[in-house]
Amino acid sequence: MKTILFTLSFLFANMAFSQTHQILKHNGEQLDVNFIKYENDMLHYSLDGSFEEIKISKYAVSQITNKQTNLTQKITDRIVVDSKSDYKLVQVLPKEKTIGLKQVANFKGVSTKTKGEPPMANVKHTRNRVKTQSASNGYPFVTIVENDGKYEAVAYAY
Repeated sequence: MKTILFTLSFLFANMAFSQTHQILKHNGEQLDVNFIKYENDMLHYSLDGSFEEIKISKYAVSQITNKQTNLTQKITDRIVVDSKSDYKLVQVLPKEKTIGLKQVANFKGVSTKTKGEPPMANVKHTRNRVKTQSASNGYPFVTIVENDGKYEAVAYAY
């Protein structure tokens, strides 16, 4: 009886620690993981044999597949920016939403200030300028930090 209980507990424990999902990233990389949850545009998972929770941005992930049921869920579509005219496709993200994306370039400049316009219009003009510059280089993601009339932008790709 003890050996049967030991065998059953071993089998259930082994199933609990096995990798249950496969994450396919937009760069083609596949990760075998234990999926935990999805919240605030971030996927939380752990690697095999580890209880450490790892986060990745939804923008870096194409799809996630449940290995047991073969059910595939699309997370995001790949954003392709080919020219300067595709600036509307460029996503402005906060820094914490870029986990899993590759930093590729930095831009610096002076924020646009037009006399008589409210500060929000100035922010919009600066964002559009940074998005256009990022699109002309083919980068689909950018973060912008403004400080005392100057900005620093970091471009990201898959």
